[in-house]
Amino acid sequence: MDDRLASMSPDELRQHMRALGYRTQSDLAAAIGVSRSAVSLWLEGKVGVPRPVAMLLRMLIAAQRRSY
Repeated sequence: MDDRLASMSPDELRQHMRALGYRTQSDLAAAIGVSRSAVSLWLEGKVGVPRPVAMLLRMLIAAQRRSY
């Protein structure tokens, strides 16, 4: 299975948030169109990060790393 299709851990979510410049749960929630409480549940590990969200964040990180 492609690793990009897997969900992500709360720690990985935190790392990606920081790398993308989202300082608060509300910042990330607004950027991806979810509630702040959803982000909170993901960061607490109470609910898994949905695969589409994990894929989006990983794609944004990959795009940020590319040099043009």
